[in-house]
Amino acid sequence: MNNFNPGGYINQGHYKSFLPTVLNRQWQITDMELIGLLSQADRELGRLDMYSEYIPNIDLFIHMHTVKEATQSSRIEGTQTNIEEVFLDKQDVTSSKDDWQEVQNYIQAMNQAIAKLKQLPISSRLIRDTHAILLQGVRGRHKLPGEFRSSQNWIGGASISDAKFIPPHPGEIGRLMSDWETFCHDQTYFVPDLIKVALLHYQFETIHPFLDGNGRIGRLLITLYLVERGLLKRPVLYLSDFFERNRTLYYDNLGAVSNKGDLKQWLKFFLVGVLETSRASINTFDNILKLQAEVDAKLQTLGSRTANALKIVEYLYTKPIINAAKVVDVTQVTSPTAYTLLHELENLGILHEVSGAKRKRVYVFKDYLSLF
Repeated sequence: MNNFNPGGYINQGHYKSFLPTVLNRQWQITDMELIGLLSQADRELGRLDMYSEYIPNIDLFIHMHTVKEATQSSRIEGTQTNIEEVFLDKQDVTSSKDDWQEVQNYIQAMNQAIAKLKQLPISSRLIRDTHAILLQGVRGRHKLPGEFRSSQNWIGGASISDAKFIPPHPGEIGRLMSDWETFCHDQTYFVPDLIKVALLHYQFETIHPFLDGNGRIGRLLITLYLVERGLLKRPVLYLSDFFERNRTLYYDNLGAVSNKGDLKQWLKFFLVGVLETSRASINTFDNILKLQAEVDAKLQTLGSRTANALKIVEYLYTKPIINAAKVVDVTQVTSPTAYTLLHELENLGILHEVSGAKRKRVYVFKDYLSLF
C-alpha cells in the first residue's frame, strides 16, 4: 500500500477523466501504525457488536441510529433538515420540505437494503435498487434513479472545464463496478474487512456511478458491508456523523488517494472513524439503559395510568415527538385521557412541550433525543 498507484487521467478530447486502478488484486500492509489502528478499530467494533446483543428492544434504538445516519449523510450533501424535523409530518416542517423528503428516502433506502441482504448480496442490483428509492420524488428524480450513468459527470465547478474532479468515462462504469463487486466478495486475496470496506468506499466515490446520490449510497454501503460480513449482527454503526463533523478532512483524504496516491492517510482516517464511532455508540447505548431505568422508575408513580404511559414511552423510543392524537392511536384511550397522560409525563420531566400552541400541542422526549 506504500507504493499505491491510484490510476491516472485519460484524455477524452476536451477534458480528462480519472480512471482508477482495479481493486481485486493482492494487497500487502506493512505499516505498523496502520496495523495498530486496525487492531484497535476491530476491537471496538467487536465490543459494540457484543454490546448490542444485550440491549433489550434493540430495534427501537436502531431506528434512531438510522434516522441520525440519514440526517447526517444528507447534511454532508447540503440538506438542512435536523433530526427533530425528521419526526414531524411533512406539512408541519418549516424548513425545506425537499430536504425533509430526501432524509425520509434515505431512511427507507437503508431499511430496505438491510432487509434485502437476507436474500440478495451486496451487488450492482442491490445498489441500483437502493438508489431508486433514494431519489424517488426528490430533486434527483430526473437523474436516472436506479440506473448507472450513461453520461459524464463531474465534481465541483460550474462546468466540466473548471471541475475539481472528473470521474471515469461512462463507458468504464460497467467494468469498474464489476471489479468493485468481485473485490467485495472475493476470498482469493485476503484483505482485513475494515481495510476492504475503506477501499470499497473510496473506489465507489471515485467511480461515481450515478448522476446523483453517490455520496449517500457510498456511505450507506459501509454499514451494509459490515452487516453482510458478520462484523455486526445488527446495523448499529454509522459513520456519516464522523464524516460530517470532519467534512473537510473526509473530502481531502478521499481526494488525496486519487491525486497523490496517499492511501495510508485515507485508511487511517477511516479506521479512526470506526474507532471513535464505535466508542460513541457504546456510550449512547449505556446512556439509553440509564435513561430507561430512570424513566421506568418515574412511570411506576402513575398508578393505574402506568400501563398506558409505558405504551407511550415505548413509542417514543422510536419516534421521540408526540401529540395527543398519536397518544390516542397508541393507547386507544379517549382524547381527554390522552391529554391527562401527556400532562403527567410532562410533570415527571419525561416530555417537554415545544410548540407553544394552545391546541394540537407537540411534546418531545428531549433527554432521549439529545443522546443522538
